[in-house]
Amino acid sequence: MRVAVTGASGFVGGHVCRAAAARGWEVLAFGRRPHADLGGVPYTSWDLVHGEPPGERVDAVIHCAGSVTDWGPPAEIWEANVTGTRNAVAAFPGARFVHVSTASVYDPFRPTVMATESEAPVRRYANAYGAAKASAEHAVRGDAVILRPHAIYGSGDTTLLPRLLRSVRAGRLLAVGSGATRLSLTSVDNLVRACLLATTGPPGVYNVTDSEPVTLGSALRAVLRERDIDAEPVYLAQGLAMRLAALAETAALITGRPPRLSRYAVGHLAVERTLDITRARKDLGYDPTPTAFEGAASW
Repeated sequence: MRVAVTGASGFVGGHVCRAAAARGWEVLAFGRRPHADLGGVPYTSWDLVHGEPPGERVDAVIHCAGSVTDWGPPAEIWEANVTGTRNAVAAFPGARFVHVSTASVYDPFRPTVMATESEAPVRRYANAYGAAKASAEHAVRGDAVILRPHAIYGSGDTTLLPRLLRSVRAGRLLAVGSGATRLSLTSVDNLVRACLLATTGPPGVYNVTDSEPVTLGSALRAVLRERDIDAEPVYLAQGLAMRLAALAETAALITGRPPRLSRYAVGHLAVERTLDITRARKDLGYDPTPTAFEGAASW
């Protein structure tokens, strides 16, 4: 198997490269950064939006590149996630295309309760990120495999865990909603497993999460325990959290710095966000492990 991985200098892409190489596959890694240490996997810097395509022939492409921010200039988010995806498809004609999308394509304005793949896309989104990822899915439909993870965590995470740890203040971890809120999380190892299966699996859209949903409270306590942080989760009501997030976003527009809390983040934590992974289990042979945070002290 000769496979190209985009976004290889990032969190998910780096894990995919190492796992594919460990299987003995020939891996070609591409990313925006000038250099990346991928354990011997050959790496090429390639700007998917503005750069020239590499001109390589591969059996499959695992497209992990894109903007993962929920805050920033919409034009840049759109370019990275839509233009970049279209350019990745065009650069490898005839290859199986595996597109790493997101559960943010589901309706952000109501709870997502064991959602099946047919429930997205929707007509409106809370920000440019959700809208752009939905449009990127439309750009690759056909013979592609589209994977929809939710809240990816694991070694090397630069988004979810750092944001969580920044919320710890004076022995309290500020959260929103309720500790009983059910969430589907996706370990990076489970997502990698799905990516590799998708290179030879049937085309289609697949939710990709850990084996079962967990409660927000249990997940937060597990992370705090593994990181040896003496803090207790304190939950803000959704309405109050939304008002605080709106104020934080207004301040961010003035200062130019990302808000500590966004309405998008509140919407993903305050209500249930769970996904049905039956299709991935059946069609891809996806057999994920449970949510676990062992080893989080070194992440």
